[in-house]
Amino acid sequence: MGLQAGIVGLPNVGKSTLFNALSNAKAVAANFPFCTIEPNIGVITVPDERLIALEKIVNPQRVVPATVEIVDIAGLVKGASKGEGLGNQFLGNIRATDAIIHVLRCFEDDNIIHVDGNVNPVRDKEIIDTELQLKDLEGIDKKISKNEKLSKTGDKEFLHGLDLLKQLKAFMEQGKNARGFEVSPEDKEKHFADLFLLTMKPVIYVCNVDEKSVVGGNNHSEAVKEAVKNEKAETLLISASIESEIAVMESFEDRQLFLEDMGLHESGVARLITSTYRLLNLATYFTAGVQEVRAWTITKGMLAPQAAGVIHTDFEKGFIRAEVIKYTDFIKYGSEAACRDNGKLAVQGKDYLVEDGDIMHFRFNV
Repeated sequence: MGLQAGIVGLPNVGKSTLFNALSNAKAVAANFPFCTIEPNIGVITVPDERLIALEKIVNPQRVVPATVEIVDIAGLVKGASKGEGLGNQFLGNIRATDAIIHVLRCFEDDNIIHVDGNVNPVRDKEIIDTELQLKDLEGIDKKISKNEKLSKTGDKEFLHGLDLLKQLKAFMEQGKNARGFEVSPEDKEKHFADLFLLTMKPVIYVCNVDEKSVVGGNNHSEAVKEAVKNEKAETLLISASIESEIAVMESFEDRQLFLEDMGLHESGVARLITSTYRLLNLATYFTAGVQEVRAWTITKGMLAPQAAGVIHTDFEKGFIRAEVIKYTDFIKYGSEAACRDNGKLAVQGKDYLVEDGDIMHFRFNV
C-alpha cells in the first residue's frame, strides 16, 4: 500500500542504528550529526505467526509476508522550521510519511557526543515538537488569513471551519501537538486534511536505552513516559545496540537464546514493527493456495472490493463476490474444502467489512 513510517530524532540518538536493525538497509551509523543526508527507505516484514501456521497446512511454493516501509530521516536541529541545518529537507521528508517513530536517547555514553552536550530526552522531544509545531502554525496562520477574507459569504460550514482553525491555533500555541486536539473525524478531514499537519501524524516514542535498562527502563525513559502521558502515543523501550547485535545473527535459535539471556520474549524490532503496523491503522487478510500463501495489507475499515483492489485494480473494478474463511476455522478444519463442507466458507458481497485474519478468494469479471 506504500504506507511509510519515518524515524526522526536529534542527531546521534540511535536512529540509523535502529533503522539498520529494522531493515538491514545499512544506513551510515557514525558518531557525528547528519550522517544520514538523504532519507533511507527500508521495506520491513511484519511478524505474523499466522503465516507460519498457514504454511504448515497449505505447503505452498512460497510465502509472502506483509510489509511496512520505514524511512530514516536526517537529524533535526533547533531552527529547522526556519530552514536551519537540514530543516526544510527534514520537515519535507516527515510530511511525506504516514506516521512518526520518534527516537529519544535515554542512555549515557561519554563516547557518543550529544548535539546539546548532555542527555535529556524530554528536552530533545520538546526541541523537535517545537520545530514541528512552528511549521504547522505557519500553515494554520496562512489558512486562517485566507479564510477570513472569504468569510463574508456567511456560509455556516465555512465559518465553523474557521472557528475550528482558530481553536486549533490557540491549542498549539500552548506547546501542544495537533494530534491531541479533540475534533470529529468529519471535521478533521474537511477542515484540516489539506494542511498536512506534521504534529497531527500518529507517533510512537522509542526510548533508546542501554542494555541493562531494556526490561525495566531507567530515569530517562520514565521522564519520557511522564512527559507524553497525555498524548495519543505509545512508548517503547528498545536498545538499538542490542538490536544491532541480533540483526547480524543468522540462526533463529541463537537469536532466541540471546533474547532469553537479556530477559526478553521478543526483539525490540519485532515489537516496533507490530506497533507501527497498529499505529498506521492497518490490518491483514490472507490468500492461501498451493502456489502462494500471502499476507495482504489493508487499512482497517476497508470493504471487500477495496481489499480486492490491493491485489490488482481489476479485482476492485470487476468485483463480483468474496469467498471468506475465518482464520480460526481454517486452522481448525485444515483446508478450504473442509471449511466449505462444514459451512465455514461464507460468500460476501460489496458491503462486507473485511476483518483482520480473513482468508479470502475473490471472484471478478472485467
